[in-house]
Amino acid sequence: MDTILIVEDEPKIADILAKYLANSGYQTHWITQGTEVTSWVKEHQPVLILLDLMLPGGKDGLEVCKELRQFTTTPIIMLTALSEEIDRLLGLELGADDYICKPFSPREVIARVKAVLRRAAPTDNTLLSASPTPSATISTQGLVLERDRLTVHWENQETVLTLVEFELLETLASKPGRIFSRQHLMEKAYPDNRIVSDRTIDSHIKKLRKKLDQLEPERELIHSVYSVGYKYEP
Repeated sequence: MDTILIVEDEPKIADILAKYLANSGYQTHWITQGTEVTSWVKEHQPVLILLDLMLPGGKDGLEVCKELRQFTTTPIIMLTALSEEIDRLLGLELGADDYICKPFSPREVIARVKAVLRRAAPTDNTLLSASPTPSATISTQGLVLERDRLTVHWENQETVLTLVEFELLETLASKPGRIFSRQHLMEKAYPDNRIVSDRTIDSHIKKLRKKLDQLEPERELIHSVYSVGYKYEP
């Protein structure tokens, strides 16, 4: 049975989440301290992590998220009572796939969990080359995206993306040269039609660009189009 890790220091909230997840067919494990997360994830490899932002013990959710992203692409949904947008953006820049603000409906959490897991699941995508490899999206300009590993390859180099970064790059690379509006990219990254701001997309693109720059520092792959959106054009 798939296991979802709940990292939450409030027993009532953790208990409610565990019960609703169990009713939806998921096994759960509960951790209260941020310092215990990394070692447990390395040993047990959960399918998803619900990670509270404010944790006791000297390591908060943002630190944990950053640490996890050094070695795993497991989807992370951050839970936060801080509604300021800067906190949400910071969490996403560090590699979180989604966030939910407290107080929340347990049913909303289950819906978000299922949506993130659906997006993370390996699928046979519409391929962009004449000779594709299984479970990969290959652009006509040398970019290879592997959804089952959330990786991007460029000229024999590879880097790991978050789920949202993968969705954005896949959309942009599907039509090189086409300008995609922020609204269109929002709909691709967040298909549940939640309200997110332009800054959220800009934050993801900024992080994605940094990763791509590690693969190809001599060439800009994603371009900003002032007041319109973004395009992929090596």
